[in-house]
Amino acid sequence: MNLPNSITLSRIFCIPALLWILSRTFPLHDRHGVPELIAASLFILASATDGLDGYLARRRGQVTTMGMLLDPLADKLLIAGAYIALVSYTPDIMPVWVAVLVIGREFLVSGLRSIASTEGFTIEASDLGKLKMVVQIVSVAAAILAHRWQQWQIGWLTVSMSFIAKVAVYWVAVVATISAVDYFIGFWRKIDHASEKRRKPGQFVLRRSQKEATMENGPASDLLTK
Repeated sequence: MNLPNSITLSRIFCIPALLWILSRTFPLHDRHGVPELIAASLFILASATDGLDGYLARRRGQVTTMGMLLDPLADKLLIAGAYIALVSYTPDIMPVWVAVLVIGREFLVSGLRSIASTEGFTIEASDLGKLKMVVQIVSVAAAILAHRWQQWQIGWLTVSMSFIAKVAVYWVAVVATISAVDYFIGFWRKIDHASEKRRKPGQFVLRRSQKEATMENGPASDLLTK
């Protein structure tokens, strides 16, 4: 087990820990703000490892099949676990339909990637996908903190955590929808191009065989007159 894969696995192990911290069975559940701070910090730290494991794998030449499988799986499990937990933890901030939309988008992208892999091509992550990931991190962390603090007073500045969380959650829904459509369009163009390439060799062989038959037997008009 190399270092990048170990970091990816640590992200998966953070999921049950996050759910435990947000539950009533957590020993520090009654401490004012402690579970929220720990959960938000853990989620941000786990999300940060997403870029770290890929960077180390490329830099150290340790890109493996296991890593290529675990990395997207860890990302999707982390987001799905956090959103499902927040539907119960902060229902006024995380609507059920947003969680279903975001998780459904992840299933769609995974399915399209599997089909693309079997067809022999890949679809690169777009800037919209990267933006979605950043907004997801903000939405989850802000929603967790808003469970305990509606507002933060920083000197003369008042920061509304609930407002930031709600804006981020609905912005995630918008970006997730747009990025899903963009990903599907890119997939459709590539798979259509791949289908055309598969059809062309057969057409070429057919034209060639007809030409060879004509050269060997002569034109069709000659065959009729013989």
